[in-house]
Amino acid sequence: MKKSIFLLLIAYCLTPFTSSAQTVVDAVRYTQQNIIGTARYNGVSGAFGALGGDLSALNNNPASSAIFTVSFASFTGSLNAYDNDGYYFDGINSRDDSAINFNQLGGVFVLNNSRIESPWKKLSFAVNYDRIQNFDDSYFASGISNSSISDYFLGNAQGFRLADLSVLSGETSDDAYFNIGQDLGFQAQQGFLGYQAFIIDPVEDTDDNTAYVSNIANGNFSQEYDYTSTGYNGKINFNVATQYGERLYLGLNLNSHFIDFEKQTVFFEDNDNNGSRINSLRFGNNLEALGNGFSFQLGGIYQLAQNWRLGASYDSPTWFTIEEKTTQSLFSNGADGSNTLSPNVVNVFERYDLKTPAKANASIAYIFENIGFLSFDYSFQDFSKIEYKSNAVSDFNGQNQNISNQLSGVSTYRLGGEYRADAWSFRGGYRFETSPYEDAFAQSDITGFSVGLGYSFGAARLDFAYSRSSQEINTRFYEGDFTNTALIDKANNTFMTTLSFQL
Repeated sequence: MKKSIFLLLIAYCLTPFTSSAQTVVDAVRYTQQNIIGTARYNGVSGAFGALGGDLSALNNNPASSAIFTVSFASFTGSLNAYDNDGYYFDGINSRDDSAINFNQLGGVFVLNNSRIESPWKKLSFAVNYDRIQNFDDSYFASGISNSSISDYFLGNAQGFRLADLSVLSGETSDDAYFNIGQDLGFQAQQGFLGYQAFIIDPVEDTDDNTAYVSNIANGNFSQEYDYTSTGYNGKINFNVATQYGERLYLGLNLNSHFIDFEKQTVFFEDNDNNGSRINSLRFGNNLEALGNGFSFQLGGIYQLAQNWRLGASYDSPTWFTIEEKTTQSLFSNGADGSNTLSPNVVNVFERYDLKTPAKANASIAYIFENIGFLSFDYSFQDFSKIEYKSNAVSDFNGQNQNISNQLSGVSTYRLGGEYRADAWSFRGGYRFETSPYEDAFAQSDITGFSVGLGYSFGAARLDFAYSRSSQEINTRFYEGDFTNTALIDKANNTFMTTLSFQL
């Protein structure tokens, strides 16, 4: 039976390293949104903040539901495909895959006020689910490096007593891995793995030794890194909105968020350097994360003139509670034989809180009478305000300072339009999102475009859309002293279909 470890996170505050759960990369992953939503919404690249009248537009502006004139429902499915090219030193590799996903489901109920003299014209209630981020991804990087992953194990071991990284009398290696994690934390476990796999050795063979050296000699290293992730970030809007007079629409969302993320990585290294006592190794890591959260949104749409609409909304911070668990394995081989460590242990970390920053949104739209529209949305979110918290840890200053130093404000621009000809609708859009990193080397801006087509049957409508986005990411394999990165050129393609109908 697998054992569970409730690691005391205070250990991370006493060291310069964090667990896999508390990095800048993970903070960005759980904060970024890429709402897939309905096909009509995607056909114009999500530029719906001043328009309303679409259930996914609730994510831009909660006043959107008050634009509906009748009760309405929609359901959306999609085919999501990625095509990733990995560049690592002299190596180039490609990987692509696709999956069918359920994107969106929701309905709005409109109550018109029968009192003609009242300025409050209608009240609307809506419930809508949207997948706001898709975590299905995979890439492969390989090449010849002049630095070894032994630096990772070496850096994590330094400062710990040899006795702390050893298998004590009466213990198995699984017992030792469990006890070290419980008493000293995740970093000490990494030092233990490196020492027990003979990748590193103590400078002095004494219990009080705290300095270590690598058993892998300098030179060239053939390396491979295989990354696969699955999961999603979902959001349910509980919405209420109203129309006041002939020009003003106001709305409120109470949002429930949930995260389901799983990641598997395998790193392989091989060398024939003179003096190396270890010539090959394979390091595997699995991470599972589950989270839930809450946020709210306030918004309004104002009809400035017959054809012009303005929209503005505020998204509160999202308060997440996340729990994670990891498993690890390490194999090494050299002149003295092979070593296999695959602890039958699951590291279950204490729950921690993640607060994502608030977002401000503004939009404008011009509506061509019975023909279509043009719309533009802008939003700003300061990623440097992301914050880790935990009841088990009194000080996350190190992690939060890294976030403050490395991340910056993110501006998102969306432009879209629709042209109607009888029952047909033709759509197109463009979006641009700036990098959340101060150093764009870590992650580039996102650019994307979309096209869409719709047909109205009167009380029902069928919509199709295709969207494509691209981005470059310099992904760092591990936290710590092994700093190698691979450039991943990412392209995401989404095909979606929405069935909508009046209730």
